[in-house]
Amino acid sequence: VGYSTLYGDTAGGFAVIKDVPKTMVYRLCEFRNSLGEPVIPDSIINKAPTAELRADQRDDQSLPPYDLLDKLLDDYVNMNLSHEELVAKGFDDDVTRWFIQLVEKAEYKRRQSPPGVRVSEKAFGKDRRMPITNHYSN
Repeated sequence: VGYSTLYGDTAGGFAVIKDVPKTMVYRLCEFRNSLGEPVIPDSIINKAPTAELRADQRDDQSLPPYDLLDKLLDDYVNMNLSHEELVAKGFDDDVTRWFIQLVEKAEYKRRQSPPGVRVSEKAFGKDRRMPITNHYSN
């Protein structure tokens, strides 16, 4: 949705997991560890996602669960569904409205991110660039 940290998600000149949904990141970590000697500590995999901007902060304190967010992102970005279509699919009206606003308001952050691998059908960036001048809103 646009949450990123300078020394976390956006660190370095190439964002390896830029286009990978959060739930898939965790599945990839578990898969990598299943190939032999684990290289990603369980404490990392089992830790609640956080930008660590303040003490005891977790993403779930300000965001819905990532399995819901990843489904919304897929339908909104890859499938290009509107707010009305998302609600018709069964997503909560208020959550969907808030989610879309959050995604659109974070466009400027995505413009500052380093390039990365594309794994989705339609990635943020060249496949889905939204104007950020004049406070564009969808």
